[in-house]
Amino acid sequence: MTHTPSDPERALLALTLIPGLGPVRIARLLHTLGSPESVLSASAAQLQRIQGIGSQTATRIVESRPNAVAKTDDELDSITSAGAHLLTILSPHYPERLKAIPAAPPILQVLGSVEALSAHHSLAIVGSRSSTIYGTEQTRRFASTLGSAGFTIVSGGARGIDSAAHSAALDQRAPTIVVQGCGLAHTYPSEHAELYQRVASSAGAVISELPFKTPPSADNFPARNRIISGLSLAVLVIEAGHRSGALITARHAVEDHHRDVFAIPGRIDSSASAGSNKLLQDGAHLVTDPSQIIEILERSSQTRAHTPQRSSNHTNQSAPAPQSHNPEPLPPLDPESQRLLEALSEPQTADQLAESLAMSPAQIRAKATLLEIQGRITRAGANFQRTR
Repeated sequence: MTHTPSDPERALLALTLIPGLGPVRIARLLHTLGSPESVLSASAAQLQRIQGIGSQTATRIVESRPNAVAKTDDELDSITSAGAHLLTILSPHYPERLKAIPAAPPILQVLGSVEALSAHHSLAIVGSRSSTIYGTEQTRRFASTLGSAGFTIVSGGARGIDSAAHSAALDQRAPTIVVQGCGLAHTYPSEHAELYQRVASSAGAVISELPFKTPPSADNFPARNRIISGLSLAVLVIEAGHRSGALITARHAVEDHHRDVFAIPGRIDSSASAGSNKLLQDGAHLVTDPSQIIEILERSSQTRAHTPQRSSNHTNQSAPAPQSHNPEPLPPLDPESQRLLEALSEPQTADQLAESLAMSPAQIRAKATLLEIQGRITRAGANFQRTR
């Protein structure tokens, strides 16, 4: 997707280059003043009357605006030269699921497929950088199965669990998304340069909300975890220690984004699993097989479908409320799911499908449950039958 930024999008990019203006303040400014251009032309007196913008911040905005505007062309040139895209919250291509979270990033710089960010079925897989053999094996098992079942795998590109999840998805030719804690000019960690290239060239994406040349910094990584959760239907935690960033992602998922959180049990005497085991004590879904995630998401989807939606009072007031009740277009099917759907010209059991399609029962369960979530098939007793 190629896209020339509009004037409002250029103005929004300039706002993100002003020191001290993060997603929350930018959302408040847009909500009050109406447009990025209005923010760039407002006086200090107008700015300081906005909630969360005191006199010092208003003065700093006014003083920093000329430099930020001057940097906009250089920033756009850097993005274009890298073969990346600028995606703003004003764009119709901005992912709706992410737009709905508090403090949604005003801009995303995207290397790879912009469309990957709006995948209907996305799952975050996160965990320890110092993963054990057990953790790596389980990560590859879950990411491979869920990727082959049609899920886009979202993670942070770090060593350990994150990189194992990305690699396993790529091995299944499934899209995967890396959310960086630095600008796209940098690869962090540096040894993942080849992995990131594979991600960006395989229908996935490497993304960042930060200015292009922002170096890796410990201060940036906690904030990027909200994006990992915000892009995803749910979060799976594998081997998180007591202070793991994966726990921040899980907290965003539960408290801010109302997502399901899953965790795989680890050894009770392993510090690598202390955090994920604590999540299970606190109520996360315990899962031991990938099909359980699909089944739980199916039940959650059915519950939401029959629950009246209440209005949200998120800080991100720039996100518009849904205007249409038309169903989302169904995502394209992978070849195995298409074969399963075609085989249901008449009702069949999972065992019958496994035999006729030469697939394992676990594969049949995973793909059939995903088709059921999409409303393409339904269950009648032990049989599956096609609905559309």
